[in-house]
Amino acid sequence: MTITLDFAAGFPAGQSAQAVHDAQALRRALEAYHFFYPTVSMEALIRGTRRSGAADNKSAMLLLAQPRHLGFTLNSDTPYAGGVLDLRAGPMVVELPPGPIVGLVDDHHQRWVTDLGLPGRDAGNGGRHLILPPGWDQQAPAGYLPAAADTWQVLLALRALPLRGDVDAAIRLLTSVLVYRLGAGQAERSGYAFIDRTDSPADTTPLGWEDNLEYWRVLHGVIDAEPPAEELRAMLGTLAELGIEAGQPFSPDAEAASLLDAAARQGRDEMLVAAFASARPDRTVWLDRAWEWVGLRPENGTFERSGSLDVEARDRWFAQAIVASPAMFRRAVGQGSLYWLASRSASGSYLDGSRSYRLTVPLPVPASLFWSVTCYDAQTRSEVVTGQGRAALRSLFEDLTGDGAGSVDLYFGPGQPDGAAGRWIQTPPGRGWFAYFRIYGPQQPAFDGSWRPGDFTQV
Repeated sequence: MTITLDFAAGFPAGQSAQAVHDAQALRRALEAYHFFYPTVSMEALIRGTRRSGAADNKSAMLLLAQPRHLGFTLNSDTPYAGGVLDLRAGPMVVELPPGPIVGLVDDHHQRWVTDLGLPGRDAGNGGRHLILPPGWDQQAPAGYLPAAADTWQVLLALRALPLRGDVDAAIRLLTSVLVYRLGAGQAERSGYAFIDRTDSPADTTPLGWEDNLEYWRVLHGVIDAEPPAEELRAMLGTLAELGIEAGQPFSPDAEAASLLDAAARQGRDEMLVAAFASARPDRTVWLDRAWEWVGLRPENGTFERSGSLDVEARDRWFAQAIVASPAMFRRAVGQGSLYWLASRSASGSYLDGSRSYRLTVPLPVPASLFWSVTCYDAQTRSEVVTGQGRAALRSLFEDLTGDGAGSVDLYFGPGQPDGAAGRWIQTPPGRGWFAYFRIYGPQQPAFDGSWRPGDFTQV
């Protein structure tokens, strides 16, 4: 919106100054909404973890993700464990056994602190990671892998790869991780627990807050509880202009509350545009396919490009997904995993749960470990919920070999086609959905274009 100022003797006149104030407040609120969305999303992760029964520094939530679990683009490929570490208790040790564990620690603003396991400094060989609290200036003891956090509360997220489809072995490996305070005695070192919530509903999303005034109340609570990290100073100043400031109550009057409520709705909608209707040319994986990159910055886990922060890439990721680290975005042969997004069919229309589609996947898929296709509800960004009770087709668990053919056809729609048993995901009529294609341990053909999946084709 363009505002024309009226001036009298060089000064803003009439109502034009108030119009500028109003427009400026909305602009600041929208900028703050985008910037702090990862913070509010992390607070949702922390609260959801605690609601599951997990206690800070003492236990983690364990689950094999199912449609009953609300969580942004969770997958059913590997068992998860997530726990909150409160560093006000002092440095915390995360001791990993050798094996195929993939993990990370992110701070309260969902900024990367360190990778663990295969992508971390222990490289899957096991090791003791030491998570240091803000301002810690003492020498780390020998034999530890230190990483410093800028917030008191951080999230520990772990996965174990179920090699050869052995989920029980993966869970045993995951639950052998030790978490304890530096200097703790033997009883505390062995007392960390993993609480299995696979069969119970869970919600780790900010869906209840992201489009209303509560978003700002939640954000104020985090800002009030955490130290002011240096890189946040400018945006903390923007929040202060909106009445959101550490050490001060958040009590907006009716006019301010209305503005912040509207900014939350508009900000959420803008982030969904970045996620599913981006105009960025670098989002496209192959020019002749509808598949897109979920992560637009493969260089790092901080969304930085040379000289600036890639705000569109940051919005796009956190509107769809949770936690960030360099390992999640790498595009390197044999390292980590690739994430490709499909929200449209071959015709260019958004995927519709009322319609049926076929996806042809050439075989073999260039994965040194395994691959999967997972379906997500566009409104919840979580696994689709249907009577079938599943949302993924996974090479580790379903027979996706194509009976020796050069490709396998997968089906998606409200009803199962004839002959598609074990290769069909039910979608909810009346709701949009999108898919992630994941390749674990991607090989060269996945990068050079000599292998590529088909598009979703309506049948």
